[in-house]
Amino acid sequence: MTSSKNKPLALVTGVGPGTGASVARRFAEGGYRVAMLARNAERLATLEREIPDSIAITCDVTDATALERAIATVGAPKVVVHNAVGGAFGTFQQVDADVLKRNFETNTMALFHLARLTAPAMVAAGEGAIIVTGNTSAQRGKASFAGFAPTKAAQRILAESLARDLGPKGVHVAYLIIDAAIDVPWQRQLQPTKPDDFFISPKSIAAEVYHLAHQPKDSWSFLAEVRPFHEPW
Repeated sequence: MTSSKNKPLALVTGVGPGTGASVARRFAEGGYRVAMLARNAERLATLEREIPDSIAITCDVTDATALERAIATVGAPKVVVHNAVGGAFGTFQQVDADVLKRNFETNTMALFHLARLTAPAMVAAGEGAIIVTGNTSAQRGKASFAGFAPTKAAQRILAESLARDLGPKGVHVAYLIIDAAIDVPWQRQLQPTKPDDFFISPKSIAAEVYHLAHQPKDSWSFLAEVRPFHEPW
């Protein structure tokens, strides 16, 4: 049996009750230690008790100093999954400018800082992966998504810049577009009449994140998409 200290480390941001927790569980099942970053200390503590070899770190990813401190605590990750997300819905006249700025900090600037803090060790090791969870707002700007879509589009372009820079150095960067309503309680409450197969399960998203992080070097993807079979696109 591999001892905990010899296991590779995966660092996951935005570990809430849905996608983030499922990603943490999938990497733990795959033989990783998992550093789980989020703002909700109570929820993280519960997950830490449930997931073997997990480390709960209360951290606001918009705070670059806190990110640096978190990574110094756990060590160099082999895989980073940036799943933290800031969102707001409304037109450009309805969304507060400070909310848009905050979403840029969460979605884009946090990825920037994560890459700067973790990529050098991956490059030195000649391997590693940075996987970013996104959505269709990264590709189109609907009127009511003015507080969200610009930040996800910037995130996708930053991820592509990272991929073009780090790929030749042995580090895989991929952007996963989730074109679906994720099966979490608040989505069920918003859409109570929808059938089960309308939603995508966090477990299915986690499986694709894990797959992207482990693609062989002769067949890397950058832009990947997941959606339910009936979702129009």
